[in-house]
Amino acid sequence: MPHNAIPSEFEHLLSRAGREVLAGTHPLCGALADPRRRFLVADDLLDRGKAARVRRVLEAELADTLETLERPIPPESIWDMQSDYGEKLPKTSRARTIYFESRREAGVKAAERIGLVRLMRSASFRAFAEALAGRKLASGWGLQVLRYGPGDYAGPHNDHHPENKWAARGYIDLHVSFSAGVEHQWLVYSRAGHFSEIVSIAGPATVTAYRLPFWHYTTPLVGTSRAARWVLLGTFLFRSA
Repeated sequence: MPHNAIPSEFEHLLSRAGREVLAGTHPLCGALADPRRRFLVADDLLDRGKAARVRRVLEAELADTLETLERPIPPESIWDMQSDYGEKLPKTSRARTIYFESRREAGVKAAERIGLVRLMRSASFRAFAEALAGRKLASGWGLQVLRYGPGDYAGPHNDHHPENKWAARGYIDLHVSFSAGVEHQWLVYSRAGHFSEIVSIAGPATVTAYRLPFWHYTTPLVGTSRAARWVLLGTFLFRSA
């Protein structure tokens, strides 16, 4: 599998509409600067042919290096309850992932070897996130790779980090998704205190961006037995003035 399917700069994966985001001429530019808007999704910002080639490289070169991410519903969330309607549910999830906390991890080594880390650390990846955020973002952003297969999901959570002084007042997540064989997977998120918004995140080449924190969850992936949605995730703090 040719690793040159993964370019050194994120801008080389973009469609004409995606390049308009980088140039500051697309309607989505600055969309997340509005505090009333917490989330956006677009299926036309990536070149679909290039996205498909990247997905095939990820499947061939990274799938066997992923760690299992599994946080089931704790039994005590039911049987330790002391009063009716007193449910408390911690974040639950199931997927496979690569964390980038140590370069010694097999997944990190593989991601570096195929050029994925270089892509996700590229200047245009950050510039793209800045264009959607409508403000400058700090350098040294966090990375994660996720692979959702059939039945994989992320339960209700808000991604608030009050113990981190840099993230406690909000931050930006940029997700770049490559899917194949997926019938549907949805992001459900809150508006005015209710889980009233739902949008598909199962397109073959999808960009989503989040102005966190806010309540949301990802529904179980439904598709063929080999269905997969790969997510390249960058977490960007706001740059201080």
